[in-house]
Amino acid sequence: MPNYSQPGRLREELDGFCKEGKLKEAVDLLGLLDSVDMNSYLFLMNECGEAQALEEAKRVHEHLARSVPRIDVWVCNKVLEMYAKCGSMEDAYKVFDKMSQRNLTSWDTMITWLAKNRHGEDAIDMFTEFKKIGLKPDSQMFFGVFNACSVLGDMNEGMLQFDSMSKNYGISPSLEHYKSVVDMLGSAGYLNEALEFIENMPIEPSIEIYETMMNQCRMHGAAELGDRLTELISLLDPSYLDEQSKSGLIPVKPSDIAKEKEKKRLSGFNPLEIKTKVYEYRAGDTSHPEHEKLYSQLRCLKQPMKEAGYVPETKFVLHDIDQESKEEALLSHSERLALSQALLTSPARQPVRIIKNLRVCGDCHNALKIISKLVGRLIVARDAKRFHHFENGVCSCGDYW
Repeated sequence: MPNYSQPGRLREELDGFCKEGKLKEAVDLLGLLDSVDMNSYLFLMNECGEAQALEEAKRVHEHLARSVPRIDVWVCNKVLEMYAKCGSMEDAYKVFDKMSQRNLTSWDTMITWLAKNRHGEDAIDMFTEFKKIGLKPDSQMFFGVFNACSVLGDMNEGMLQFDSMSKNYGISPSLEHYKSVVDMLGSAGYLNEALEFIENMPIEPSIEIYETMMNQCRMHGAAELGDRLTELISLLDPSYLDEQSKSGLIPVKPSDIAKEKEKKRLSGFNPLEIKTKVYEYRAGDTSHPEHEKLYSQLRCLKQPMKEAGYVPETKFVLHDIDQESKEEALLSHSERLALSQALLTSPARQPVRIIKNLRVCGDCHNALKIISKLVGRLIVARDAKRFHHFENGVCSCGDYW
């Protein structure tokens, strides 16, 4: 048993939990201390954000506010980012509004994460407010602006903002900016406009730009154009293509994988937060002691889902197996196992939060939309690219991700 009368000993234990990545234990122990060093706070805030652990995030923030009389702006920015990564822009707004001092990073964090959380209009409004008070954006801020325009499907606004970079602020767009604009146009289905934009670029397009365009073509079913881009990428650098992209699927690249965090961030895992407990799943996972209940519940949902319009997209199963086996394989995807666990163990109507370290596949995206309507729950899923808020049969991404 730890000696709670010795703060030094407790701080050592806290450091140990932090190093081991034991978030819940670290936050519980934090409550027994009056204060800790700033590095521990920063570590815990980062862990809370990565784990999308909103309740723990609030406890860390409350402890920080009690212990540190005057919080520097750069620490406040980390609090903003923590709440934003947890998908709670409401909490981020509260912190932002109370900040006595803000810098460029404060505004950029809010604009970027409002867009990532699919609050496109709020992101553009904040950017407008930012300019109205006489501040000038840097090149980084425009990535959030383009993402916001993508969320809104407002390509005119997006292109005006792109033109303003050089005209109004003297910022020369980088290849990453061009790639972001291509992604913005393509995500909303403006494939011809995106192609024209690439052809008129004043600098040589990178392979990443062609890859972005190829993936958008796959997403929107423009097979012929997608195949042409695949051939072009093959000529330029075949290492950018894998078996999935060659087969006409959206490839999973290393850049699509969220940063792994020591032992807790394993590729393909889905941590699911239920109150203060986190569960992790692989596709086809049977390690959970009640895995039979998880699969049984998912099978029970199959018929209601089909009656609600769900059609299994078995193209996302690459194994050469029969149709029934492919549907069963889709059923065992990690995000569905995580969702099944939440439905079994959390109160009715409580929002469900899921983290997927890879991009959610098209079939699971459709399935989660329909399930959200059937069970009457908000499902917040964060994949390697963005947040998806599934509610009443609709996803906040507008089916463009």
